[in-house]
Amino acid sequence: MSLNKHKSPLADRLRPTTLEEFFGQDDIVREGSLIRRSLESGALPSLIFWGPPGSGKTTLALIIAKMIEAEFVRFSAVTQGVADLRKVIDRARSNALLDKKTILFIDEIHRWNKAQQDALLPHIESGTIILIGATTENPSFEIRSALLSRCRVVVLKNLSEGALEKIVRRAISEEALEINEEAIKFLISISQGDARSVLNILEASSLMAQNIDLEIIKEAAQKSHLLYDKDGEEHYNIISALHKSLRGSDENAALYWLARMLEAGEDPMYVARRLLRFAAEDVGLANSKALEQAMAAYNACHSLGMPECNIVLAQLVVYLARCAKSNVLYTAYLAAAADARTTSHLGVPLHLRNAPTTLMKDLGYGKDYKYSPDFDYKEDQSYWPKDFKPKKYLDKK
Repeated sequence: MSLNKHKSPLADRLRPTTLEEFFGQDDIVREGSLIRRSLESGALPSLIFWGPPGSGKTTLALIIAKMIEAEFVRFSAVTQGVADLRKVIDRARSNALLDKKTILFIDEIHRWNKAQQDALLPHIESGTIILIGATTENPSFEIRSALLSRCRVVVLKNLSEGALEKIVRRAISEEALEINEEAIKFLISISQGDARSVLNILEASSLMAQNIDLEIIKEAAQKSHLLYDKDGEEHYNIISALHKSLRGSDENAALYWLARMLEAGEDPMYVARRLLRFAAEDVGLANSKALEQAMAAYNACHSLGMPECNIVLAQLVVYLARCAKSNVLYTAYLAAAADARTTSHLGVPLHLRNAPTTLMKDLGYGKDYKYSPDFDYKEDQSYWPKDFKPKKYLDKK
């Protein structure tokens, strides 16, 4: 049976409304958990939900709001700011007069800057709102310490295959779908623990055929988000293809592999980190500006996120592909590292040691160290451990 195209999305229609229906996060909703105890006591603190896409952050916030009969105000940190927050606070104050709580749910709260996050503080402290912030990023790094200290962090994880199977079978039953076991198993295996993803692919499949089989699931996966396993072999195959295309100075192929990753949902920060490495390892001294460009792109990706940062990465990829290449730093470091591992027992010569205390000076630390603008350091002073034959890891030409 095909799903009705005019209905709301399947993932929204099947959204759980109770904790008992909320599959896959047993640790945080079980009896005795922070959330359960807070709901039972009627003293729900502000919360930060940290977890991957499709793990249930929004759904859990909606369930909590329903359980405490609070008004649920959904906010996007990407498109809304402090001006919008003022309107929410006015509404929350009106609710408080009626003894009604207000939950302010801010999706992607890590996108808010310092001033925006600080604007929440007095309203959390006064109890005007209960904040539930959702983020895919580590709160320790992305959420202001002042805000973090006023919230409890709840960590959600990727859904297990068992939890996803429950969700899929519930969808099949409620929507009267026809799908074989092989297709169900494959659908779960490619979902990467993301309930939204698994339901979107299932819905796309139902619009393509009455009887859903493995080939239909594969085709729907390609159309809905491209078949790409972030933790599997294809993930490493494609980043390798990008790396080798850059090394071979093929900017068009590099752009293609970049797009394959980003359009399939790869974390842009992962790509940016790999390009940083490439700038040092494969371009290196041939163009010292490459690392600066890569760092600028990394920071831009961190600030913008997807989809805005896709052009930033595209610019960097083309730049790196066009750069002259040199791996002399990479090979030099490997040689130095090999020596370091076999000679770690050799002490630092006394004249190279720092002497911040009188005792150290008395022991000869820093003695006979020569420093002068006119001094030929390499000819008249050794910078190597005693009994180690100096080497040339880098051959100046």
